[in-house]
Amino acid sequence: MSPDHAPRRSQVVLVEPALSQLAKLTASETHRLDRAIVAISVSPELGTPVPDTLLRDYVDDVDGVRVIYYVTALRQITIVAYVEA
Repeated sequence: MSPDHAPRRSQVVLVEPALSQLAKLTASETHRLDRAIVAISVSPELGTPVPDTLLRDYVDDVDGVRVIYYVTALRQITIVAYVEA
C-alpha cells in the first residue's frame, strides 16, 4: 500500500510586476505573503475568478494579503501577476 502524500503543489512563478512589488515589502509582509502563496500552490482554486479573464483574485483578510494569479492549463505552474501585503 502506498503512503499518503500531501497534495501536490504547483510551481509558483512571479512575473516582473509582482517581483517589483515584492522588493518593496517588509520581512513581516513577505512572511504573510509566503503563507498565501503556499496556500495557492496547494489549492489553486482558492482565488475568486476575475470575470472575462483567466485571472484569479485571492484575498486573505486575516493576513491582509492579496494575490492576483493564473494557473496554467495543466495546473502545474501558478503565475503570480500582482501581490499586496
